[in-house]
Amino acid sequence: MGLINAWKGLFTTKNVYQKRQNMKRIYKAATVDRTTLDWMVSQTSPDQEWKNGIKNLRNRVHDVVTNNTYAAQAIRYATNQIVGQGVRMQAQIPKQRANQKGKLDIRTNELIENEWSKWGRRDSCDIKGVLCFSELERLAVRSMIESGECFIRMHKKRYGRSKVPFALEVIEADMLDQDYQGVKKSAKNTWRLGIELTPEGRAINYAFLTKHPADNFYSAPTGQKQHIIVPAKEVFHIFMPLRPSQHRGIPWLASAITNLHQLEGYIESQVIRARASSALMGFISNAEGEIDAGGEVFQNERVKSFQPGVFHYLNQGEEVTIPNIDASSGDFEPFIRSILRSTASGVGCSYEAISSDYSQSNYSSSRLSLLQDRDNWRTIQQMLKQNFYQPLYEAWLEMAVLSGALNLQQYATMPEMYEKIRWVCRGYSYVDPQKEIEAQKNAVRSGFKTLADCINENGGDIDELLVARQDELARLDEMNIITDSDPSATNKSGGSQYKPFNTIDPFGDTPRPSGEMAEDVGDESSGNY
Repeated sequence: MGLINAWKGLFTTKNVYQKRQNMKRIYKAATVDRTTLDWMVSQTSPDQEWKNGIKNLRNRVHDVVTNNTYAAQAIRYATNQIVGQGVRMQAQIPKQRANQKGKLDIRTNELIENEWSKWGRRDSCDIKGVLCFSELERLAVRSMIESGECFIRMHKKRYGRSKVPFALEVIEADMLDQDYQGVKKSAKNTWRLGIELTPEGRAINYAFLTKHPADNFYSAPTGQKQHIIVPAKEVFHIFMPLRPSQHRGIPWLASAITNLHQLEGYIESQVIRARASSALMGFISNAEGEIDAGGEVFQNERVKSFQPGVFHYLNQGEEVTIPNIDASSGDFEPFIRSILRSTASGVGCSYEAISSDYSQSNYSSSRLSLLQDRDNWRTIQQMLKQNFYQPLYEAWLEMAVLSGALNLQQYATMPEMYEKIRWVCRGYSYVDPQKEIEAQKNAVRSGFKTLADCINENGGDIDELLVARQDELARLDEMNIITDSDPSATNKSGGSQYKPFNTIDPFGDTPRPSGEMAEDVGDESSGNY
């Protein structure tokens, strides 16, 4: 055979040889062989994939979140980690006088923050008057996680006690009609998945339904329009795109709900098997077949209950067969852990966060998981700052100035000066407080961080902290109380750092002695005071 193949090789053309070489260079994952014949794929656009399966996908996600405890925990955990109790607004408006450049205008900042806080009450910021602003944030983020996207519409109308004619409406993703094909603002535009897009892909209008497509219990008022067209400048479309040219969001549990559904069935079967194995139960059979085995019939199926301690009397010719329904030892927990690890990876968090099971982790692995989770949450927080919070504040500020709720003298000519805002997201507690606080102290002393950086990482506000700290120290001095939390009065070891007035440091720039020579330093009797 070697001679025959060699002889054939002499007559093999260069094109055939090159083709064989190209076949060898193909990606292994792209080959079709007996191990990948059942791997059916097709080339589709992100919007086409979304349109083909979004209804079933969302319905299944809602079902899993409603009935599966682990899915509910995943949604709740992600919402808490991203938004917590709400994102706080901190105005950073600078002073404009030449001799005060770089300093913050405290008075203006406080006016803006106070007006924002008053607007955030539930009767003012929500058109329904149900949720305060922090609750609106949580609802929007939860909807983004569960449904893949969320819409927030701005209404320039005064509600409740607010002086600012501005309010928000959270709209569920199902309310945007993906099949809408109506009048276009321009002949060049296209309607795609309920959004009117320019040739460049910019959103112009959104086509919302006036009634939820599954809300069949209540009929719509006579003469009410089926759709309402809302300009894109009045809508915040919050979602995390996964592919270029993707115009709608995908539920975060999309890759995990299949495993969660199977896990729910597995747990149910294990529970039923455990109940059955702990009770005395048997199946009655006889040579003449079933005549009247007792029990009830429901939907053409025989229903028999089983209870522990119950004995069934057998008739002549009957026998009892008891199946082996004991659960296999050691398979239950490893299987659940495996499924939940896969689910956690799909959501973007750690296994411990979803399962609340820390028996398989130590301090180092738990800390590493938390740090990785926090990197993910901070990425999402940054997206929300840029795509929601900042443009929301700018729209609110415009209406606050126009309505007279805020009197900002230079806003008409320099609006960007008043748009300098720091959004303080929720902080994260220390995993190892002693080590991490010491690391922050070293970073501040080395100049790698500022006090503001350390405080913001924990969700605090340095301005509020400094004012509260100043008030606290003043009250302690007034009451003649010395605590070890005052670095001006005590050192790290709790010793007094008090020096009499007009005393001179005897060492100057000379390094202080150490060891036995340092024992008498600071002692009046030794003359080294």
